[in-house]
Amino acid sequence: MQDVPPASEFQLITGLIVAVVLLLVFVLRTRIHAVLALIAAAAVAGLIGGMRPDDLVASITSGFGSTLATIGLVIGFGVMLGRILQISGAAERLAYTLIRWLGAGREEWALAATGYVVSIAIFCDSAFVILEPLARALARTTGKSVITLGICLAGGLMLTHHAVPPTPGPLGIAGIFEVDIGLMIFWGFIITLPVIGAIVWYARTMGPRIEGMIRSDEAEGLDRAFEAFEEGVQRRESDLPPLALSAAPIIVPILLIFINTATSAFVRFADNPELAGSLAIQICAFIGNPVIAVGLGVALAAYTLVPGRSRQNVLSEMEKGVESAGIILLVTGAGGALGAVLRDSGAGQVIGESVATLPLPAILIPFMISTLVRLVQGSGTVAMITGASIAAPILTAIPDVNMIFAAQAAAVGSMAFSYFNDSYFWVVNRFLGVKNAKHQLLTWSVPTTIGWICSLILLLICNFFFG
Repeated sequence: MQDVPPASEFQLITGLIVAVVLLLVFVLRTRIHAVLALIAAAAVAGLIGGMRPDDLVASITSGFGSTLATIGLVIGFGVMLGRILQISGAAERLAYTLIRWLGAGREEWALAATGYVVSIAIFCDSAFVILEPLARALARTTGKSVITLGICLAGGLMLTHHAVPPTPGPLGIAGIFEVDIGLMIFWGFIITLPVIGAIVWYARTMGPRIEGMIRSDEAEGLDRAFEAFEEGVQRRESDLPPLALSAAPIIVPILLIFINTATSAFVRFADNPELAGSLAIQICAFIGNPVIAVGLGVALAAYTLVPGRSRQNVLSEMEKGVESAGIILLVTGAGGALGAVLRDSGAGQVIGESVATLPLPAILIPFMISTLVRLVQGSGTVAMITGASIAAPILTAIPDVNMIFAAQAAAVGSMAFSYFNDSYFWVVNRFLGVKNAKHQLLTWSVPTTIGWICSLILLLICNFFFG
């Protein structure tokens, strides 16, 4: 590794600082979209960092292309799968089943678990809209606070949306950090699953109090037509697909990816070239590749969950899903372009060597960047992609950094304090009938912050023992 002259170090660090400030100004104060803002930040960082213009353009385009080459198809297939699960009623079937399995009195846990499973494949905004009537019906039949049940549902949806592939955000991070998606899924579960308990505790403690505040402060608000929701839920359940068919498109791809991860680890441990070339290992590597695994999940869903729909209708619905993924693909690719420029210019190496001397875990770098971007611009996906893009080239210059935990740090950092600039904040509060700003913050901003803190603690514990 060559030493960078002091003047060049100053130039590279200045370039990165200016680029980050420019990125934030563009996103917060102008009409420039996050995609263009990321590309502009990459260009500024490269030019100030001394890159030749032609090399800079090559770095941007290659970084964009290489990132999407590893993850683009998986994101596209993932949103197709989510769309089929949404229109078929598979997500609702999972909800009913979990409620029955967990039994009476555990509705909070059932809704949190439902959200946790469903958001692996469906965007949390859409999933909340689909499942919120179920929370209202349960509030009516059990007498529990609808705010309590709504927080549990929204919290479960949030956790996997931020940390577990094939949700597009975590998938994009995995591509930027170049980490195994099977391990990303595994550690996403490990880090976020215990957090459900903290969110359920908050919901049970504060839900009735928040609802009491709303009823005392507002003449209406929560008094919506519970009976209509309940009747709609009961009428709909008979039309839902069976549990096995509802769960298979989610479980099968995850199992295939895990099998590939496990067999790859076994081959590395055995250190046997002949074993690596065996037919069984090659088959596992093929069907367990995320592109193939999620693609099989889409095919399975298309042929089992919507048998009564025409071919053209199913294709049209899947294309609607892809339309929603377009901006995520562009943001992910643009984040990869920024990361490539930071690597190629040498800024990542310089900052990495400086940060390595600090008495802090290196994985806090993507966490803090992701948290900051989340607070200033609202989108969790943009926050985690930006945090990963800036941090990945820095962390590659620091020895002994576990990139899986670094990727998860960027993911969980983007949970921080959802408030007025986050679209999901409005979805949760509006559908629950919460109108007052104070009540809205208690209903959703506080639970997301609890999830953020608890996930960080679990991440640091995992990194201490396994990093």
